[in-house]
Amino acid sequence: MTSTSTPPGLARFNTLEEHAALAALHEVCASSAWARRLLAARPCATVEDLYAASDAAMAGLTAEDLAEAMAGHPPIGRPKPGDPASAREQRGMAGASAELKAEMLELNLAYQEKFGHVFLICATGRTGEQMRDAVKERIGNAPEREREIVRTELGKINRIRLARLVEEEA
Repeated sequence: MTSTSTPPGLARFNTLEEHAALAALHEVCASSAWARRLLAARPCATVEDLYAASDAAMAGLTAEDLAEAMAGHPPIGRPKPGDPASAREQRGMAGASAELKAEMLELNLAYQEKFGHVFLICATGRTGEQMRDAVKERIGNAPEREREIVRTELGKINRIRLARLVEEEA
């Protein structure tokens, strides 16, 4: 049930048919478990309630669920072709030098070899150099520590994407 204080974009999300809501949530996060938990949390009275549901769902993801979520993210420096969200989120690499892009490719490959998945960071608002420095720092982490950092980064990305999902404009 929506109230007059529920923002229009959130009210629209709350009333989407289940299949449409699942599709929209899948665009936010590739984890089926996360999407199902957010679907079960509807209706949300406020955007903060939606974020809280997202955070709770993220905290409950298993290693397999996290792997499914990460599979929806392209490597840093190589946004998914034709995906404006991917290009927007990785904007900090768009103007990077050829040297920095080559270095990121090398670092991405080394990270993926060590951890078995792409390097994941909330890239929104970060420069190419900041992302490079982050992967250099994080590649030394133990797998358990890195999995929790990835969980946190995914949560940040999901919040940004949820905000776009429930913006007032249809």
